[in-house]
Amino acid sequence: MNGALLLAASIVVFTVAYFVYGGLLSRLLGIDSSRETPAHTQSDGIDFVPAHPAVLFGHHFASIAGAGPIVGPIAAAYFGWGAVVAWVIIGCIFIGAVHDMVSLFLSVRHGGRSIASVIELVLGRYGKTLFLIFCWSTLILVCAEFTRQVAVTFVHHPEVASASLLFIALAVVFGVMVNRLHVPVLAATLVFVPVMFGCIWLGTKAPLDFAKLFGISADKAQMVWTLVLLAYCFLASTLPVWLLLQPRDYLNSYLLYAMMALGFAGVFVARPEISLDAFAGWHAANAAGVSQPLFPILFITIACGACSGFHALVASGTTSKQIDDERHIRPVAYGGMLLEGVLAILALVAVGTFKQADLAPKLASPGPVSLFAGGLAGFCTKIGIPEQAGFTFMSLAVSAFLMTSVDTATRLARFTWQEMFASVARDRPPHNPQEGRRENTILRNMYFATALSVGLVALLLLGNPTAAKNLWNVFASANQLLAGLTLFTASLWLYKNKRAWWVTLFPMLFMLAVSSCGLYLLCTGSWKAGNAVLGVVTAILLALAAVLVAMSIVTFTKARRAN
Repeated sequence: MNGALLLAASIVVFTVAYFVYGGLLSRLLGIDSSRETPAHTQSDGIDFVPAHPAVLFGHHFASIAGAGPIVGPIAAAYFGWGAVVAWVIIGCIFIGAVHDMVSLFLSVRHGGRSIASVIELVLGRYGKTLFLIFCWSTLILVCAEFTRQVAVTFVHHPEVASASLLFIALAVVFGVMVNRLHVPVLAATLVFVPVMFGCIWLGTKAPLDFAKLFGISADKAQMVWTLVLLAYCFLASTLPVWLLLQPRDYLNSYLLYAMMALGFAGVFVARPEISLDAFAGWHAANAAGVSQPLFPILFITIACGACSGFHALVASGTTSKQIDDERHIRPVAYGGMLLEGVLAILALVAVGTFKQADLAPKLASPGPVSLFAGGLAGFCTKIGIPEQAGFTFMSLAVSAFLMTSVDTATRLARFTWQEMFASVARDRPPHNPQEGRRENTILRNMYFATALSVGLVALLLLGNPTAAKNLWNVFASANQLLAGLTLFTASLWLYKNKRAWWVTLFPMLFMLAVSSCGLYLLCTGSWKAGNAVLGVVTAILLALAAVLVAMSIVTFTKARRAN
């Protein structure tokens, strides 16, 4: 199979799906352009602000992308490229994109409230609280896994570390100039985007290698970077959003688009042949040499490349408050997930030139991120870009996506924790300043909530560094279980409102089956291996999910009897 042909065919399939199935969803949900969105009805100039669809798409995609659609498909490639492609395409079109679009739609129709608030309307206050606990636990895993991946990248590629730190400083200056000195966005963009790309060159000239700088081992250097990144997460969660997160997201989008454009150009010019087996069997050996069953491991490992519960938190947390028109829901949510699918196929092509027997060792070291960057950098030499420059740029782009997901997830974890202990009037939207008194306790304190979240991430990463290497599968399982629970709630809401609930029912059943089986295998395996931390984490997630599913079934039964 030719990689360029595979990538082109996937783009065609996703494009057709956007117009056909995405259009069908728009009609079934009843998207109405004449309805005013929360960005207009509750406009406050801070959170609720109508945004141009292209700008909002950039913000949404930068927030949801992370490294999931890159790491997942590459890590699962030992099952064969055909198996990965089949799940990415089918999963994106009929499950992941549906999940994202419905989540955004429900939030917009409920005043821009979080998905947890929508769940309260279906399962009640106790259901909402349990769901928030599950969300918070999942966000901790997101922060931990992506922080670990960034730290590993910084250790192995110190030039990426230098460029990333320069990029953070650049984003802060951009935020101050635009929001406090009132420099026009266009003028600032024309200056800062070229400077941002210049940071890549500066990074190669002054690599920040902690191992050499402090005379320590690579493992110790990774621990130091972990602490530095956790300190950054604390600041990113508590600083004003205009100072760091907004400018980082905006500038990040240019890195993202440039990386994908260069990747496409490299693939279509190089036309690499895929050497991996199309299907390695119902069982295949992973990077550790352990035989794994295709179900559920393939679907869990690919994770964000096909479906992600994290997207629902982003869609209802920020995106729903900026939708200018309901007709923008499809391009932003459904289209955004399909673009993630394209990125997942690009990642697969990047490692497709390896022989099946050679892939597993390379997954263990140097790892998926380096394999992705190295593969695309090799293709880009065909269009005149030096391999080292291409590798540095690709690695920086991936680490930038990871850090965007990390700081966004940390802030969302803080919001989620605070919402669990908020005392608000249930009949008013949570953003309303006149919603009633809130209890001013330490549990709701911004710094306490952030410190608690960051502290638990540190415990997972530093308490047992060996066990932390297994976090991807735990995160992926919890993330997809979150998607299944969100789809379950969406199905109940659609059923109660006499909408086409089958569009979320079947995806929900599949995601609950996959993620529950995956968590069960991880839970039993962790206890057998003596990994008590991961065993407890997975057991808690399974218990929370079981209670929420039971509550949903009871609610559904009552709804059917009422009808």
